[in-house]
Amino acid sequence: MRLVVGIGNPGAQYDGTRHNVGFVAIDRLARRLATGEIARSRFQGGLIETNANDDRLLLLKPLTYVNGSGQSVAEAVRYYKLQPERDLLVLVDDTSLACGRIRVRETGGAGGHNGLRDIANCLDTDNWARVRIGIDPPMDIPLSSYVLGRFRPDQVDAVDQGIEEAVEAADCWIHRGPTAAMNAFNPDRTAEQAPEETQPNV
Repeated sequence: MRLVVGIGNPGAQYDGTRHNVGFVAIDRLARRLATGEIARSRFQGGLIETNANDDRLLLLKPLTYVNGSGQSVAEAVRYYKLQPERDLLVLVDDTSLACGRIRVRETGGAGGHNGLRDIANCLDTDNWARVRIGIDPPMDIPLSSYVLGRFRPDQVDAVDQGIEEAVEAADCWIHRGPTAAMNAFNPDRTAEQAPEETQPNV
């Protein structure tokens, strides 16, 4: 069994905001791997269950807001008795990466992201995979305003490409595992030995 989680904020007012690229990615992954499946309300989120190869696949959108993402994820992990280091992948925005870039990691810290920090706190481990989707640094815009804002016209095509690549990377992780996903989608594999990127708390 595998659990893939997309991080974001629920509600129409957050649709299209930078903090919600994880939601967009999980929706696209669902269209690819779970066509016609309807999300059910479970674990304080929307859950789709399907099959990938011979494994059961769970796609989860926590509705506990970004900073409370761990509540939903931990409920699902404990209910299904999953091993996060093997069974969990999180799709998340990252202000330390340029729009259009992604980074696949098999493990790592929160890198300043409050959603990742909450998941780690609720699971009591940060040993699980994540695909970081670049949304550009905020520069002189206050961080909360930036991540809750919508993409500029010059960012739209790049972030769309990055989300598509994140979906490809998640598909690879599901079917071929984390090493294959990192080899295929990280442009510089030596970066996996470098310290975790640090972004402001978001």
